[in-house]
Amino acid sequence: MAKKPENMSFEAALAELEGIVAQLEQGEIPLEQALSQFERGIGLVRASQQKLEQAQQQVSILSQSPDAPLQPFGTEEA
Repeated sequence: MAKKPENMSFEAALAELEGIVAQLEQGEIPLEQALSQFERGIGLVRASQQKLEQAQQQVSILSQSPDAPLQPFGTEEA
């Protein structure tokens, strides 16, 4: 049985989604299986979007930390 999308790593979900897209693009699977795969793909997309949003929020929070003023990348403090 396949893992629930929310329990998968972002990378694993993306890899599975790529496989589903490839199967659907070939158009050689029965309609019922295509619908099932499409439904799985939608779940993977939603879970992946949520993971990306959480990562973006975490980066935003870390970037606003008053303890460490941000410097442009590649520059050093004098």
